[in-house]
This record gives sequence, C-alpha cells and structure tokens, in this order.
Amino acid sequence: MTKHIEAYDNANQAIVGENDGITPLVYFNRLWLDPGQSHTYSLSAYESCVVPVTGSCTVAVDDTVFDNVGERTHLFEGMPNAVYVPVSASCTITAGDQRMEIFVAGGAFDKKFEPFVIRSGDVDLVQYGSDDTKTHRKIKHLLGQSNVERRGRLLVSELYTVGEGGWSGFPPHKHDTERPPEETRFEEVYNFRFHPENGFGCQFDYLEDGGRGTPHHLKNGDTYLIDHGYHPCVVAPGYQMYYFTIIVGETSQSLIQFFEPTHAHQVETIPGIKDMVAKFR
Repeated sequence: MTKHIEAYDNANQAIVGENDGITPLVYFNRLWLDPGQSHTYSLSAYESCVVPVTGSCTVAVDDTVFDNVGERTHLFEGMPNAVYVPVSASCTITAGDQRMEIFVAGGAFDKKFEPFVIRSGDVDLVQYGSDDTKTHRKIKHLLGQSNVERRGRLLVSELYTVGEGGWSGFPPHKHDTERPPEETRFEEVYNFRFHPENGFGCQFDYLEDGGRGTPHHLKNGDTYLIDHGYHPCVVAPGYQMYYFTIIVGETSQSLIQFFEPTHAHQVETIPGIKDMVAKFR
C-alpha cells in the first residue's frame, strides 16, 4: 500500500476503493466517458458526489434525473457543478456531446439522504492568503457548511493556488484525532492537477510537531492519501496547482484542524485564513 499513487490509466476503476487499507473512510474514482457513453455505480456503505471536471453530463440517481450537470471547458476556469448521491443509490452518469472527465468522491456513511444537484450559484467560494505570504488560495466548496443538513460526513472541495507558485495547507495542520473542540478525525484524499500540465509540486507528510517526513514529488494526475499527520504542500514557481479534495469524518460532520504548534503563529500573518477554517466547520 502506498499513500502516493502516481497518475495512471485507471480504466474507470476506483483509484481509492471501498475499505481501502490506508483511508477506508474515503472512496475516489476518476472516469473518462466518450460522447453519449454511460457509467453506472452504486456504493452500499458510502455517500458520494459526482463532479464533472470539464464538459456536461446527465446524472440519474435512482428515479431522479439531473440534466446538464457541468459547464466548464477548462479546469482552471469557471465554476464546478456536482450531484450528491445517497448511500446505496444507483447512479448513472451519461456524457454529453464531448469526451469528458468526471470525479466521483465518496465517504463512509450509514444514513440515506435525498439526492440533490449543486449548480455554479450554489458553490461556496472562499479566497484567502496573499501573494506576499505565498499563500494565496481559492477554495470552491461543493459539499460543506452550506449543505450540512443534506449530507453526512463527506466534504468535497476544489482548491487552487492563486497565481504561480506558493503554499497550500499552511500553516501545517492535522485532523487525525477525535478530541473536539481542539480537533476532529477526518481522512483525506487529494487528486492534483497543474497548469501548465508539466508543472510539479511537493507534498509533505509527517507525524510530530517539528518532525520530518518523506517529501513526495507531485505531478499532474497524482493522488495522495492522508490518514494522519501534518500535510502542507507547495507548487513550483511558474505553475498553478489544483487539487480535488475529499475529506471524510470518522464521527463528526465538522472538520476542526489542529495547527502544528511550531508554526501555528503563522495563522496571524495570513489574511483571511480564519474565515477559511470556519468554512470547514
């Protein structure tokens, strides 16, 4: 088992499957569908979220059909759409008139809600940080605070570095221990993209305050699994970085991050970061 999964052709099979050995709370699949092609799935123990990367599709959840889901032509432009899929529901995704890529994010859960669609106007947008602090970032929340009454413990967001180069997940934080109000336990999976695509970054992952870990060289399409520890990441100058973020709570709907004490004072130097933290709660 590896926490860093290098980009590969997954042939529409889950990259992080049900009951994964590292992050069993999280499910992640990446689909490629040709025009008019359909893909059907059902997850008996996971709620899920369908997010078109680019292009438009029809999403049928049991007897409910959502048309024209997705409106982007480029991942780094425009707003996402999504569909919430309840536990054990049958979901069929049918591509529109162009080949398209689709993310399916899942979170372990045992209660069934109703399906719903998230259009561009429903996305909760947060921008914080600054160019001066190398922390300028934009977050597009699909499942989060705004629809907490309609979902379980699955949080889904798109995160972008603003400009070229800079840090994300900084100051370093973790969420691997259930001890509210200081921290709640959530597992997390990222899928990274770079613009231009030959860009690269680095994911850090370490356990102790002031500790060391093995840096991971990130390239376009890589997936990274986080079950515990501090996990900041950085993108090289001259490139923009995006990562699709799936965060699933073990027992809580509210993500409470614990900042590494050695660097926690940096919270006071980053404009808007406290508002960002609040949006995950």
